Amino acid sequence: MVSANKEMAVFCFDTLLAHFNNSEEAPVPAFQDGQHPLFVTWKKLVNGGEPRLRGCIGTLEPHALIDGFRDYALTSALRDRRFSPIQPEELPVLECTVSVLTDYETASDYLDWEVGTHGIIIKFVDADYNVRRSGTYLPEVAEQQGWTQTEAIDSLMRKAGYNGAITEPLRKQIQLTRYKSTIYTMSYNDYMSYIKTTRGETPSAVGSQT
Repeated sequence: MVSANKEMAVFCFDTLLAHFNNSEEAPVPAFQDGQHPLFVTWKKLVNGGEPRLRGCIGTLEPHALIDGFRDYALTSALRDRRFSPIQPEELPVLECTVSVLTDYETASDYLDWEVGTHGIIIKFVDADYNVRRSGTYLPEVAEQQGWTQTEAIDSLMRKAGYNGAITEPLRKQIQLTRYKSTIYTMSYNDYMSYIKTTRGETPSAVGSQT
């Protein structure tokens, strides 16, 4: 099984810096390719507090890892509609988390999963608009937010675009898939140290303060 690792996070930082510097391509990644669902999450460290989300996008379908991390490193940094695009001057306070998803299982009901162990994918019908809605939270989200299972489900229904009343009968209609993931988190400072050690370079981006 492929696990998230340091080289994947390094490649995401390499890709973001290449974009800021208008380079054609990031350095060749130092991890083995393969087909897996994956996510890239960017957070910003602010005044020593808890890191704040700056972007998180990925794919729930198997995707070539190298192409996937190249694409989603930029998509999550620049095109997450919930946030403004990350700017070069934010680099010194960024951290990147890469996730490789595994062990998809169909749950028996909306409570058939464990906080801190499983990520969840929900699908349900919004009767008000006669549309099917879906959404996902990675395994670490509910635990980080201190949510119960039901709180996580209700939050995810809102994230999926549902604005009506959330009732127990509606929750029971949810089709839930649970999954696990391996993650690796790297700060920009750790990235810079790694590049200096392995490549003898000092990475920087146009417009950054590094």
